[in-house]
Amino acid sequence: MIKVAQTAREKVAIMMKEDGFDPTNDYVRVGVKSGGCSGLSYELKFDKTLQEDDKFFEDNQVKILVDKKSLLYLIGTTLEYSGGLNGKGFIFNNPNAERTCGCGESFSL
Repeated sequence: MIKVAQTAREKVAIMMKEDGFDPTNDYVRVGVKSGGCSGLSYELKFDKTLQEDDKFFEDNQVKILVDKKSLLYLIGTTLEYSGGLNGKGFIFNNPNAERTCGCGESFSL
């Protein structure tokens, strides 16, 4: 399961509306791909379509899709949002990551 912090929920709703998505019906697609300075990097985008191989979660009124391959890397992750002085953006608080890079956008197991 993937959890969504309150700060991330609020920012997701704003960004979805700005991009023409409906936060009550559309999805946040979260995934993992090869790359980044630590070996794997996170992906986050909005989507209107549930695919056959997607795993669906809903937390804090956010509908989340994860492809089955990425799910193994993301179980137990909390999506957060930081708007602080050190940079703005989504943060993946992933208990499975053994090492992360300084930017927080990539990790390794």
